[in-house]
Amino acid sequence: MVWLAIALSLALALILYWLLVTTEGAYLGPRVVAWLYDLSAGRYDAIKRFNPGDDDYFLALPLLQALRDVHTPLVLDVATGTGRLPLALLRRTDFRGQVIGLDLSRRMLNLAWRKARHHGSRLHLIRQDAARLPFADGTFDAVTCLEALEFLANPAAALREMARVLRPGGVLLVTNRVNWEARLMPGKAFSGPALRALLESLGLARIEIRRWQVCYDLVWAGKPGGIGFSPERRI
Repeated sequence: MVWLAIALSLALALILYWLLVTTEGAYLGPRVVAWLYDLSAGRYDAIKRFNPGDDDYFLALPLLQALRDVHTPLVLDVATGTGRLPLALLRRTDFRGQVIGLDLSRRMLNLAWRKARHHGSRLHLIRQDAARLPFADGTFDAVTCLEALEFLANPAAALREMARVLRPGGVLLVTNRVNWEARLMPGKAFSGPALRALLESLGLARIEIRRWQVCYDLVWAGKPGGIGFSPERRI
């Protein structure tokens, strides 16, 4: 009986670790995810160690090239966290648009604002669930979601919302979890073909899936119509 109790305790500990650490509460609902990010907000940037130069080269620059015919683009960053993508854009002198950052974690948004408040009215932060974007159809020139899709309650529904608020000719940029870590998140991460098929079913085209990091691919797509979408490949 002692060994059985030990085995059950270990199994329970592993399940809790998977639910709260590995998958960051993704299977427990958006409020749990937000709570966990609130707890870790102060350490988040130190843990992730984002490189501004890499973010400029792989994210901001190709995004601006894809939007080069839009004079003052309006960009939505879903699950913005501490403002990684907004800051990458706003640091560039050739970006003349505005960014709306959306997240459900209040403390992550507070950190994002502290880091970017000198940009003033060009950055707007909203506390909101990604499953219900509070914007009209076709509002944004670009919609992004980085290293977060797999932690959303319903990634497919969130992508549907992102496609809805993207204007004709607009650009979608998201990441997809890959490698062995993706297998630990059934129903949250997509295979390349499955993600491509989903994006096509949402009316998106010119889908490009590019290797980016060990555990993430960058996924570009365009919404037909308008000016169009033709990002320059930068690998």
